[in-house]
Amino acid sequence: MAQARDYLVVDELTKHFGGLAAVEKLSFSLDRGQILGLIGPNGAGKTTVFNLITGFLPATAGRVSFRGESLLGKKPHQIVNQGLARTFQLVKPFPELSLFDNIRVACYGPRFLSQGLDEEAARHRILEVAEQVGLPKDLEQPASALGHGDLRLLDIARALMVQPELLLLDEPLSGLSSIETQAIVELIKTLNQEGITLLIIEHKLKELMKVADRIVAIDFGQKLAAGTPQEVVNHPAVVEAYLGTKDSYASA
Repeated sequence: MAQARDYLVVDELTKHFGGLAAVEKLSFSLDRGQILGLIGPNGAGKTTVFNLITGFLPATAGRVSFRGESLLGKKPHQIVNQGLARTFQLVKPFPELSLFDNIRVACYGPRFLSQGLDEEAARHRILEVAEQVGLPKDLEQPASALGHGDLRLLDIARALMVQPELLLLDEPLSGLSSIETQAIVELIKTLNQEGITLLIIEHKLKELMKVADRIVAIDFGQKLAAGTPQEVVNHPAVVEAYLGTKDSYASA
């Protein structure tokens, strides 16, 4: 088993789109059991980092390893099978399928099938996950009937169905009400307590600071600072590039 400090390692990760450096020699690590926040202004390269880690984009250079195994060059479904799952900044469910069937899609992947669950056990797992994230009780309604907050929950539910060891959440609190935000913050805490390691992109810094053990701040694809939430939001480079003033995070 990989040591905690060898869990997820990003080493000089680089992605160029022609002459544009979207990510440039970015390095950070995530220990098993931690919650790590990834912050930065719009266009800083955060989602590109997620796409590189999860195989949606090929890297130009650098290294990404999970539990000592390289992820670069692997397809997204292969990476999921290693125990990583993610959500997306823009939630794209199957709108005409029921909530139940949207979640059930994850049951057809090799990682879920390897558990050897029969149909009834799979159904129980879907119901369990739906309840855990707080989806509406009527799972037969189409996904198109959901509001934005419940769509976020549906995206998390689909990711949880593969029972990930590492969960990557791309702006899970974006566009949510204060009540919806608090519900997902509590869900994140619960998932972590249950043994899931998390890497989170988030603009709502007050909420992120409540759950993150460490934060990495980037701008123009380069690391500005890394450390505890308080250290990062008070770092001069972060204040200048992202926060504007030291007190800005209070209203972010």
